[in-house]
Amino acid sequence: MSVAPSETATPGHSLPTTDREGRALPTVIQGGMGIGVSSWQLARAVSLTGQLGVVSGTALDVVVSRRLQDGDPGGHIRRALAHFPVPAMAEEVLSRYYRPEGRTPGTPYAPVPKLRMISTRKQEVLGVVANFVEVWLAKEGHDGLVGINFLEKVKLATPSAAYGALLAGVDYVLMGAGIPAEIPSLLTRLARHETVSLNLHVDGATRTYTAEFDPVALTGGGLPPLRRPMFLAIISAEVLATRLARDEVTRPDGFVIEGPRAGGHNAPPRGRLVLDENGEPVFGPRDQADLTKIAAVGLPFWLAGGYATPDLVRSARAAGAAGVQVGSLFALADESGLEAHLRTQILGQLADGTLEVRTDPLASPTGFPFKVVSLAGTQSITEIHVARPRLCDIGHLTVPYEISPGTLGYRCPSEPVHMYVKKGGDVADTVGRKCLCNALAADIGLGQVRRDGYAEQPLVTLGQDLDGVALMAATHPDGWTAADAVAHLLS
Repeated sequence: MSVAPSETATPGHSLPTTDREGRALPTVIQGGMGIGVSSWQLARAVSLTGQLGVVSGTALDVVVSRRLQDGDPGGHIRRALAHFPVPAMAEEVLSRYYRPEGRTPGTPYAPVPKLRMISTRKQEVLGVVANFVEVWLAKEGHDGLVGINFLEKVKLATPSAAYGALLAGVDYVLMGAGIPAEIPSLLTRLARHETVSLNLHVDGATRTYTAEFDPVALTGGGLPPLRRPMFLAIISAEVLATRLARDEVTRPDGFVIEGPRAGGHNAPPRGRLVLDENGEPVFGPRDQADLTKIAAVGLPFWLAGGYATPDLVRSARAAGAAGVQVGSLFALADESGLEAHLRTQILGQLADGTLEVRTDPLASPTGFPFKVVSLAGTQSITEIHVARPRLCDIGHLTVPYEISPGTLGYRCPSEPVHMYVKKGGDVADTVGRKCLCNALAADIGLGQVRRDGYAEQPLVTLGQDLDGVALMAATHPDGWTAADAVAHLLS
């Protein structure tokens, strides 16, 4: 999404330039990417420049538990756990997952509790503690801004994850991949340690279902009130901005307006789905947000999806935006959680002009289009994907469905086809689906290994507009740091 000349802020609309605590709004938001690509190291490095560093809040239960099983290299997790306000909870996680000598090569990682409407104590403790760890490490030793990014599609994990982030003093919460109408109220209540609930979308539901989380029952209570973070809703259309801002209960503190060229999940094209000759969804003018109407809402906003050059940062601000959110430029930075050999391979293909990023309408089990880098040795290659045995052992993208009133099951289009169909799913929904939970964990070196010898293979996502990355690579051919990327954007 680029800023058209007509998309300038309406004269007379004065948008906020500071948050509720009087802190200047960041010009650059580093995107919260993948499972662990937006690592605490990356977020911390961006925060130290005075901009907003963001950790990915997706599947941190998996990330932290697997790091512990690998021996907690550097002792970072244990250092963070020493500061957790309820030591008994930290000890629960350590005793369950920490292996001082690491895993024996070829040993599978221990599973984490599955996300369910009625959560177990193990699930809640790990969710709270893991999110605390990642945010605490990103904020360690400085007073810069740190955010965390969640997915509406992983709603069952959100209450405990958000509470853990608040316990660590997170400054911003960002959420996309859906309509995050309940999150402002959830954050307000969690800051007061109050019981919260989220309405669940349940396939075939004949009644309303909610997921509840009681912080006091989990921690034992007695903790002081927490600071309520800023909340930014990641959206793609002005109609949603207007809808969310209309009611105080649903009103965020700002928006990230994400266009269809952004990496990861994209909002589906508006209207009837049309595929081009390469099998990619066709986005049109209706998929470009009207920035005049966005500005008229009166809340600060940032533009995302192809804003990784200094000129585009300036044009975004001229259009009324507080700044930009940038992903790919940081995903390829030295501090990124993305495996070094994958970054090297991507930059090599960028240099020789062969790098291709496709918008795959089928890859994600969510049904949302998903950006996929065509990369040797990854599941973007059909033969590698087909060779993977279909299974669902993490299950963060499963969807609840009603078996009978009051009883739920859980299914994912990426699980074994016969199991999905047995659970009432449509076999057509399984075609082309990839297991993002396992593939994205493999992107950061935490891929599962099976007892039969199979090791999970990665699947990499980037934004489709590579101009900013190419410009950065031209001046930093040997790679760059997060600070280099921020300086480039603000130059």
